[in-house]
Amino acid sequence: MTGRGRLGQLRRQNIVYLALSVLLVVGGYLWLREAYEVASPWPFTQEVLLVILGIVATVLITALLLNKQTEVELEKEWSIKFADLKVDTYTRLLDHMEHLLASGGMKPEDRLRLQFLTHKLAIVAAPDVLKEYERFLEVLNTASEDARYTEGEIVQVNEALARLTAEIRRDLVGETDLRSGWSGAAIRKQIMDNTRHMQGADNP
Repeated sequence: MTGRGRLGQLRRQNIVYLALSVLLVVGGYLWLREAYEVASPWPFTQEVLLVILGIVATVLITALLLNKQTEVELEKEWSIKFADLKVDTYTRLLDHMEHLLASGGMKPEDRLRLQFLTHKLAIVAAPDVLKEYERFLEVLNTASEDARYTEGEIVQVNEALARLTAEIRRDLVGETDLRSGWSGAAIRKQIMDNTRHMQGADNP
């Protein structure tokens, strides 16, 4: 069973345990009122009834708490795996862009690989990343119309890639950046400045 399937099963079990606990409390109260009156001549019987009710309630509550703990652990494990998948997909995309720009043009096999990376991004990328990726593809496709990239086209692709990288960073560590006092706009500007400095170093 997959992690998501197991989580769904645990949530359904939690609902069942919760419903049983409510029924136990309400039914136990009504039953105890009646049983106490019936068993009033035998105090020991009343104590036995209380013990039985306490045991059943303890079992249900313990099962509910254990299920909740397991659900939290599975959600944490799923989040870690999904984050790893995101990082891997984003890294593969950047590696492919490095290959394209280093080779000076896009071959048919490069376009095919990019298509599959696009499908993978559709699974893991945040909506803002997907929107920025679309804008990046427009720039890249325009630059790839010729057999070789010109210097100007490489600059345009690099800048579009820098904007995409800023969105990728925001998706991965945006909350951490905010806690450190950096806004998304400030980080985006820093990434763009770094990219332009490198382009200036390549073209003195």
